[in-house]
Amino acid sequence: MALTSTVFHVTIEMSDLDRGVYETLDLRVARHPSESARYMMTRVLAYCLCFEEGIAFSKGGLSSADESPITVRDLRGDLQVAIEIGTPTGDRLHKVSKSAPRTVVFTHNDVAQLQRAVDKTNVHKLDAIEVYALDPKFLDALDKATERTSVWSLVRQESQLYVTIGDQSVSGAVVPHTLT
Repeated sequence: MALTSTVFHVTIEMSDLDRGVYETLDLRVARHPSESARYMMTRVLAYCLCFEEGIAFSKGGLSSADESPITVRDLRGDLQVAIEIGTPTGDRLHKVSKSAPRTVVFTHNDVAQLQRAVDKTNVHKLDAIEVYALDPKFLDALDKATERTSVWSLVRQESQLYVTIGDQSVSGAVVPHTLT
């Protein structure tokens, strides 16, 4: 019998002071059995930090090899932003950066791994790809505090994230990197 995904219902009261975005997000996030907690937490935070009209998780989840985990489409359905999670291969980044005007990577892994992955590949618009690293310890603490139904208060200020869940608070940095 195949294992099924676990669905998390997370309501996020978000104040992104760096971008001037203030929203309440009501997310239902399916965590595939093969998906690590760090990957899922990175996926949720990437959604929040890139939130704008037209943002969506991929329909196929982790099994959708042809679609980025998170995308932003305009009203016509045209891809505007492709958001990758983790350590995509150089070939994947090349393909994604050719298909989207803006490509963003959020990683919970060592950025040096990502750098090595792209060093061996001629990646389209490599210098324009935005990369943000999240501290694995921060993600672990966030996962530990998050239950299947949770309410987060998320504040982003000067590239610092502050998350309050019930009576627990965790914080961590969003560190920008370049691949060139």
